[in-house]
Amino acid sequence: MSNWLAHHFSSLVDALRRFLRTPFAAGFTALAVGVAITLPVGMYLAVINLNHLAGDLPAQPEISLFLADNASQGERAAIRQKLEAHPSIDRRRFVSRDDALERLNAQGLADLTAGLDRNPLPDAWVLTPKLSSPREMEALRKELSALPGVESVQADSVWAERLQALLGIGRQIVLLLTTLFGLALIAIASNAIRAQILARREEIEVSRLIGATDRYIRRPFLYYGALQGATGALAALGILALLGLALDAPVSQLATLYGSPFRLVPLGIVEVGMVLGVATLFSWLGAWVAVTRTLRKFD
Repeated sequence: MSNWLAHHFSSLVDALRRFLRTPFAAGFTALAVGVAITLPVGMYLAVINLNHLAGDLPAQPEISLFLADNASQGERAAIRQKLEAHPSIDRRRFVSRDDALERLNAQGLADLTAGLDRNPLPDAWVLTPKLSSPREMEALRKELSALPGVESVQADSVWAERLQALLGIGRQIVLLLTTLFGLALIAIASNAIRAQILARREEIEVSRLIGATDRYIRRPFLYYGALQGATGALAALGILALLGLALDAPVSQLATLYGSPFRLVPLGIVEVGMVLGVATLFSWLGAWVAVTRTLRKFD
């Protein structure tokens, strides 16, 4: 057992020594691995940020009913009675045009509204329906639009549903990209390790002559491949961190203009560990494939 552990330690030291002996070649390989990792991880980061943005939206769909400016008091009373007695509406809230203007000013648009001669905003009802399916929501929207005194009716959840559908597509794209770039990572690691093996062919043949097993010969190369994956993952995380720093200020400024507290969400500790682990595993697999195939050719 002690001999087995000692050889693993010596194999790791040998891999580190060879890795540091050729810093430029190792650095370029790590950069290639990092670029291969950056795209799927960057796509995943974009999806979780969009998901975070969608999570700030109301959990239940809402319908906004805008009253016409020339709606009579009788039409307004009839609309109120209709909404209060409607079996498909769970909650209702009336927002007067004055309240809407005050809320707009509170969001930092007072300079824009100060030059207006009159309040251009309509009186509105914000409704929370008991329905959830798009077909039922559309039917309710058309029913409310036909009421006298109603200017327009908007289903505020339509664009959120579209966003969720796009997020589902984004998750599938991330999964496909992860698979494709995982295979690319195996190929990159395999080619780099094959070059290492060919450079040490005579050493490997001598080791075999004195009784070294394939496992014994394979271990230093496997550690070298794992180091390539780990450094490539660190390069990818560094690239993503720089991109996050570059985009943080513009995204925060855009969110402020829309009155949103949204900020970019970075990768968590668990996700960073997963990136490091998966990249190391795929590079290790690439090294194993390269060593196994090359040793068979030596036979």
